[in-house]
Parts: sequence; structure tokens; C-alpha cells
Amino acid sequence: MTAFKLTTYDDLVVGQKASLTKTITEEDLSHFIAITGDTNPLHVDDSFASQTFFGQQIAHGMLSASLFSTLVGLHIPGIGAIYKSQTLEFLRPVFIGETLCAWFEIVEIDQEKEEIVIKSWIENQDGKNVIEGKAVASLLRGLKNEI
Repeated sequence: MTAFKLTTYDDLVVGQKASLTKTITEEDLSHFIAITGDTNPLHVDDSFASQTFFGQQIAHGMLSASLFSTLVGLHIPGIGAIYKSQTLEFLRPVFIGETLCAWFEIVEIDQEKEEIVIKSWIENQDGKNVIEGKAVASLLRGLKNEI
């Protein structure tokens, strides 16, 4: 069994950043559709999508935003994080084949309220933000430091 070191408030500082890079593939869309059942033709029908102002199929916004979940659980805050909320503003479409970089930056730590406030955004390969938002997380309590 693997031992996991739980993140503590002492491990975190305001200004701390983490990122995750991922190229969005057809396979990613297929998996997302299988999980969610979202078969909106904008995401699955190139003929339909080509007639929209996007000009081609786009990835589901929530597929791109799901990168934030990995950041919360593995990077900031990290192991033992509890995702409390996330706001999302979708700024640009994400096309199949684009490479995204999801970012988290801690902007506030309030141990009394047990909240970590995190600025969140996702950039495409051109450095343009496609999603912006704010996450709030907390940490598991009452467990040994390593489980």
C-alpha cells in the first residue's frame, strides 16, 4: 500500500502556484461523452459545428475545466484537499488538438475558516486564457499526517 503525505496549512503560502499541461484529443472527447452523455452536435458533429461561428468542433468547456480537479487533488492544495467551490468563465473555445495549461495560484489562506482561496485559469498554447475562475478548497482534518 502506498503512503500518502497529507498537505497541511504549513505547506501552503499565498502566491504559491502550480500548473498542469494537457493536449485535448479526440479520445478525450470520446471518454468525456461516455461519462457525461453530452452529445451536443457542437462537440460531436463536424458538419454541424462547421456551420457555427466556431467553424469546427469544440471541446466541452467542462472537459477543459476538469483539469482544475487534478490541480486541487494533487498539486494545490494537494493530497487531502477538499474541493468546496469553483467559479468558471469560459472566454474562448478549445479545439481538438490544442494544448492547455491549467494554473492555480493561492490568493488567500484562512485557517480559522478552513479555506484556501485560489485564482484559477487555463491558457491555450498561444498563451490566451480560455477559462478563468476562483476555487475554494480546504484540507482534511482529524487524520494522521500520513495515510
